[in-house]
Amino acid sequence: MSVWIAIFATAVGCYLVKLLGLLVPANTLERPLVRHLAALLPVALLAALTAQQTFATGQELVLDARAAGLAAAALALLLRAPFLVVVGAAVAVTAGVRALGG
Repeated sequence: MSVWIAIFATAVGCYLVKLLGLLVPANTLERPLVRHLAALLPVALLAALTAQQTFATGQELVLDARAAGLAAAALALLLRAPFLVVVGAAVAVTAGVRALGG
């Protein structure tokens, strides 16, 4: 029963957050600072998620094949490679390092 309570509470919370967003005045959302933060927030969240998934296992920090794959992806991005090439480079380097025992 507690699972259903958690699901219901989450659904109500999501609805209230959406309602709160609709109650924000339009002139507040058109401020330059708010627009700038709204543009940067997804990038910051994605970077934090990437760092957590790359350098953490449980509650420990690790440096393994995933870090090499991330470095390869970063290099491909610096070279302005297409997205699929970036992903392919990250996969290939990660698999290669793991195959070599890393």
